[in-house]
Amino acid sequence: QVQLVESGGGLVQPGGSLRLSCAASGTFFAIGSMGWYRQGPGKERELVATITTGGRINYADSQEGRLTISRDNAKNTVYLQMNSLKPEDTAVYYCNADYKSSWSARYLGVWGQGTLVTVSS
Repeated sequence: QVQLVESGGGLVQPGGSLRLSCAASGTFFAIGSMGWYRQGPGKERELVATITTGGRINYADSQEGRLTISRDNAKNTVYLQMNSLKPEDTAVYYCNADYKSSWSARYLGVWGQGTLVTVSS
């Protein structure tokens, strides 16, 4: 099976920056699209951004250019650079990936365990 491990979360001042990383490991034939989602206090999980293997990106409209998603296909890793952070960015950030095994007829989805980002003074 595929395992996703996120890192890079922590406490940051408003206006600060963080870079999150998510690495995929385990048994799979291929990794497809990867993305970041977040769930704030008392809120439902929402899309942050996704990126295909070819680098095509989809951002949530609310991010307003403050976030940059990227990936390293050789390392099966996706990144999220977060700048000008605001208190409302406080959330658990989850990595997601689509993958195929040698016996899969279609892509399956997998989630990481999440990493907490707290934006506070």
